[in-house]
Amino acid sequence: MPRNFTDLSGRVAVVIGGTSGLGRAAAIGLAQAGADVIASGRRSEMVEQVAELIEKEGRRTLRQTVDVASRESLDKLRESVLAEFGRVDILVNAAGITKRMPTVSVSEEEWQQIVDVNLTGVLRACQAFFKPLKNSGHGRIVNFASLSSFVGFHEVAAYGASKAAVLALTHSLGCEWCSSGINVNAVVPGVFPTELNEKLLNGTERGRELLMRTPMHRFGRSEELVGAVVFLASDAASFITGQHISVDGGFLASGVNS
Repeated sequence: MPRNFTDLSGRVAVVIGGTSGLGRAAAIGLAQAGADVIASGRRSEMVEQVAELIEKEGRRTLRQTVDVASRESLDKLRESVLAEFGRVDILVNAAGITKRMPTVSVSEEEWQQIVDVNLTGVLRACQAFFKPLKNSGHGRIVNFASLSSFVGFHEVAAYGASKAAVLALTHSLGCEWCSSGINVNAVVPGVFPTELNEKLLNGTERGRELLMRTPMHRFGRSEELVGAVVFLASDAASFITGQHISVDGGFLASGVNS
């Protein structure tokens, strides 16, 4: 029979920030592709909700919260996953926060919180899961970058800076950790309305401008990101590292759209 290179049967995936928005969609998509999936976040009720969805796909999971601001919390999650499943093959870093405000008035505390979650949290998770990913034999890390990794968005400088750095971290780890059998790549979501940003998009001038700048002239649907995540998590991406895939309806490729 022909081999399905994106089949994740027998793999164990951990999705940090996997209880809402695009992270949740990625967690469910990985389960649909055959993986056992541990989707974690800070809120226990949301961990429970996504765990039930994963189990409905016929996959195993684990119910445990995590806070990317705490290395101890990430270490505890790793140890629980290893105790239950004995391995980790895939790590997806989807946790993120943002806040729109004039950059001139951003406090150092506000700046640091966004950078700590969006950037340093990714580093903490990668470090925490390095050994089991190395032992996997086909370790995969998929980080969530952003359109703001490439272009400026009005009054979200801290978020943009953190996401540009996530892409740089992906490049560095992709080159450094491939010798340990870990491929590190990123997805770059275009404009997808989620709990994090929907108030900035729906019925606003910002939302209308983003639609105008997107050649497909619509926002993305969360399930449309899943294919890129599954691909980068699978054997189909075995010779890809330090790269990114933009799933953006043509936004970054666009010049004049009319």
